[in-house]
Amino acid sequence: MNKLTIAFIAALLATSAFAQEKPVNLKKAPGLDVVENFCAACHSLDYIQMNSPFPSAALWDAEVTKMIKAFGAPISDADAKTIADYLKKNYGSGSGS
Repeated sequence: MNKLTIAFIAALLATSAFAQEKPVNLKKAPGLDVVENFCAACHSLDYIQMNSPFPSAALWDAEVTKMIKAFGAPISDADAKTIADYLKKNYGSGSGS
């Protein structure tokens, strides 16, 4: 097979994999729009739901801080607080998630 054929097949496989991915529906609550705008810009929102049984309020605060300081997410202090508050209230341990 030539390189063009291999690239075409790889593109088809990747397209079908993305087509099967289901949208992530987070809990409707204040701050959801900010979470969707900033968090989904870099990674899937699945991470929030997959990890939700475990993080305490302090761990969500640390995760938001890590995204800003370690990974360079361009998030203002006000938006970081909104994101952390949303995650703690809706996906933190003890939130009933």
